Amino acid sequence: MSDRPEPAAIPQSSPGRDYQSHQAEIDAALRRALDSGWYILGPEVRAFEAEFASYLGLREGVGVASGTDAVELALRALGVGPGDAVYSVSHTAVATVVGVERTGAIPVLVDVDDATYTLDPASLAAAIAADPRPGGARPAAVVVVHLYGQPAAMTEVMSIARTAGLFVVEDCAQAHGARCDDRLAATWGDIAAFSFYPTKNLGALGDGGLVATDDAGLAARARELRQYGWRDRYVSAVAGMNSRLDELQAAVLRAKLPHLDEDNARRRAIAARYDARLGESVLGTPAVGPGVEHVFHQYVIRTRYRDNLMAWLHQRGISTAIHYPVPVHMQPAYAGRLPQVVELPVTERIATEIVSLPIFPSLSDHEVDRVVEAVLEWAQGIPRIEAGLGHAS
Repeated sequence: MSDRPEPAAIPQSSPGRDYQSHQAEIDAALRRALDSGWYILGPEVRAFEAEFASYLGLREGVGVASGTDAVELALRALGVGPGDAVYSVSHTAVATVVGVERTGAIPVLVDVDDATYTLDPASLAAAIAADPRPGGARPAAVVVVHLYGQPAAMTEVMSIARTAGLFVVEDCAQAHGARCDDRLAATWGDIAAFSFYPTKNLGALGDGGLVATDDAGLAARARELRQYGWRDRYVSAVAGMNSRLDELQAAVLRAKLPHLDEDNARRRAIAARYDARLGESVLGTPAVGPGVEHVFHQYVIRTRYRDNLMAWLHQRGISTAIHYPVPVHMQPAYAGRLPQVVELPVTERIATEIVSLPIFPSLSDHEVDRVVEAVLEWAQGIPRIEAGLGHAS
């Protein structure tokens, strides 16, 4: 038995380390909010809404309780609801589709690009052309998911959507600070939805979300809808909901927002370190679209032997994850229930091959190198896997 200690585990993500990196500022912000005695829709929320909107270069931010709520409220602010069809992708967190369905609209799912994993404009165009009223619903909007920190091909998506008369909602839950053609994600469409779940590039210490737009009228509707449809307190002008970003989470987000670009730069540096060592291996490393500034919410590689690789890394104290293992249209709650007007071959194939390696701003170069060495050591054994001999231990 060896006297050497086991190597420290390397998590796939670490909200705890993220907190520790900014602990003094977060603790001070929490104390400020606690001392204020105002805990719902107070000065911290109003300040964060303004500061985050300013960061994006937009006029309006509306803090809400989660990213799922943000998708729903963005669509409802646009007037999307029962009788409408909303196009989006099946390769996404199910929250995107939940947000669509909660408006009463029908999700119509399209395929993703094989290189970037974001919405494939050709598949969107084909879906619009294939069925003018999918599921009997009137086409109303596109929810574009900027996945893994990479914006979708927005020039093409906007052209297709505008030609078809569709609103565009940007799901930016994984793309805080990402750019496409030198424009920030959230600034292309009519309205955008953000999540501040703790693992996000800008994460709270619990759930939180925000609706962002340059349209004051849309923002006003989102504000009404997030709190029971009130224009005057206790009087609902429209049927709304309860979805409020609380003061404590807003205070945390205010403390962390000034570090977002620095943290994103660190994520890109980690990704570059992975690319330099893994780019010439048999693995599929992330592709970055033209004109894109990726913020690497996830670093996603591909291999036909994913489960074997994950087990190998787990044995060596390295955590991985799958984002996402089952496409939405194949999940029990949705299979056979949503209109499927185009085939989704890329979505179905990549769901069996993708795996997310560790990536977060406080991941050290030494830890990145440990991950790389373990992956490259595993890759040397691929001939044994292909021969059905298992993997060299």
